[in-house]
Amino acid sequence: MIALRNVWKSYPMHGRHRWVLRGLTLSIEKGSAVGILGRNGAGKSTLVRLLAGVDQPTHGSILRGMSVSWPLGGGQGLQHTLSGADNVRFIARIYGLPVERTVAWVRDFTEIGSYFGMPISTYSAGMRSRLVLTLSLLVDFECYLIDEALATGDARFSERFQQEVRARLSRSSVVLVSHSRDLVRRMCNHAAILDQGVLTPYRDIDEALARYATL
Repeated sequence: MIALRNVWKSYPMHGRHRWVLRGLTLSIEKGSAVGILGRNGAGKSTLVRLLAGVDQPTHGSILRGMSVSWPLGGGQGLQHTLSGADNVRFIARIYGLPVERTVAWVRDFTEIGSYFGMPISTYSAGMRSRLVLTLSLLVDFECYLIDEALATGDARFSERFQQEVRARLSRSSVVLVSHSRDLVRRMCNHAAILDQGVLTPYRDIDEALARYATL
């Protein structure tokens, strides 16, 4: 389980503190897929960084009883001067995976063609997102953090990735932060709304989606 207990987060701004998150309390159980809905600027990415341990709360605590992935999407953790293939080789060696078999699997799953052997600095945003999402599937995390990562512009890849994630829900959890109601409905079995720094969990996902539509 991952538990947020009265979590507050602020950042200094013009000599004052700007509170981004206010008193968040949430429990994420094994096998649950929790969708965090919020508009742009609601603090969703800040919440993901806190869950990942990249940033720390100003007040409150986060208890992690599960291994947690890095925030998925955008290209975090990649060495952009190396090719996609070389990045895969590096990660495979770190986690003790069979190197060339892993490279072949990622090449097939990402379907980025000849770009796989080129520096990541030459990739489009969608290609980088597809690569980092695929890399996340190499490691069996107990909780996957997905930050708007499925907006790859490639419906085929997005569906394949969602299928892979759903197949892991028997042994893993997912936290998806998004402003897409359709994506949360497809991927999640629980939902909460983050609005003006306050997180409101809902027992019924349809109720959460209906409420979010009114914001």
